[in-house]
Amino acid sequence: MAKKVILSGMQPTGRLHLGNLEGALANWVALQDDYDMYCCIVDWHSLTERYKDLASLDDDIVQMAIDYLAAGLDPHKVAIFIQSQVKEHAELHLLLSMITPTPWLERVPSYKEKSEKLGLDSYGFLGYGLLQAADILIYRADFVPVGKDQLPHIELSREIARRFNALYGEIFPEPQAKLTKVPEVPGIDGNKMSKSYSNEIAIADTPEVTADKLKKMFTDPQKLRKGDPGRPEICPVFTLHKIYTPQEQCDVIDRDCRSGELGCVADKKHLAESINKALEPIRQKRRELEANLGYVNDVLAEGAKRARVRAQETMAMVREKMHLR
Repeated sequence: MAKKVILSGMQPTGRLHLGNLEGALANWVALQDDYDMYCCIVDWHSLTERYKDLASLDDDIVQMAIDYLAAGLDPHKVAIFIQSQVKEHAELHLLLSMITPTPWLERVPSYKEKSEKLGLDSYGFLGYGLLQAADILIYRADFVPVGKDQLPHIELSREIARRFNALYGEIFPEPQAKLTKVPEVPGIDGNKMSKSYSNEIAIADTPEVTADKLKKMFTDPQKLRKGDPGRPEICPVFTLHKIYTPQEQCDVIDRDCRSGELGCVADKKHLAESINKALEPIRQKRRELEANLGYVNDVLAEGAKRARVRAQETMAMVREKMHLR
C-alpha cells in the first residue's frame, strides 16, 4: 500500500531558530518514516519580500538545508530540494492562475495583513497563495503539516483542487492540514521567537552565545530579585524549560521559583544548560555538514531529481486533462 504524501516547506531565511525547530522541523522528522515526504526550500516565495536583497539568498538556502539535515531529516527518506530547481511548480502555478478568481487570493488573511504592514502590492505577492497551492498540488499531496495560522492557505489549495477537478477531470486530492502541536516558543523579549523581532536563539548558536542571549531574556516582571515569589506560568524562561528541561527538574524549578528560593540569574543558567545539552547532537552534525558542503549540495540536487519525477507525472496528467501538448 502506497504511503500518503506530505509536502512541507520554509522560506530560506538562513540559519533556523528554536521556534522553527520545535514548531515545524522536529515534527517533519517524526513524520518521515510514515509518509512519502517532500521538504522544500521555497526560494521563489521569498522573492515577494526580499526581491531587492538577494546577495545572501544562496547562502541562506544552504544554511537552511544544513539545519534540515542536522535536525534529523534523512535524505534517503525525504526529498529535500529547492523550489526553483523544480520548474513544474511554475508551470502549474501559471495554469492554475487561469482558473483562480482574484477574490480568492485577496481574501487570504496573510495577504491582507502583509500588504498593509509591508506595503507589498506586486502581482507575485497577490499570487503567493496560488503558488503555495501549486507547491502542494504538484505532488498531489494528501497532507500539509501547518499551524492554525496557515489553515486559510490549505483551504485555498482545496478550493483550487476542486475547481480544477470539476473543470477538467479528477487529478488532485484535496490536501488536508495536518495540524502541528506547535509550542509557542518565546524569544528573548517574551514575544514569539522570530527573526523579524531579532529575538531568536539559533540552532547554530554556540553554547556561549546561547547563554549570553538567555541572560537578557524577559522574566516575570514582578520578580525583581532573588527572594521575590515568581509566577512560572507567565515566565518565558519557564516556557522554554518545559520544552528542554526534564519534567522532574521543571517541578523543582517551579516550586523554588514560586517560593523565591530560585533567582532568575540561576534559573537562566539552568535553562542554558538544558538547551545546550539538547542541541549539542544537532550542532555537532551541523559542524560536520558545514565542513562538507559538497554533500549538502548533492542532497539538494538528488532531492530535486526525485521531486521532478513526481512533479512531471502530475504535469503530464494536467496537460492531458487540459488538452495541452
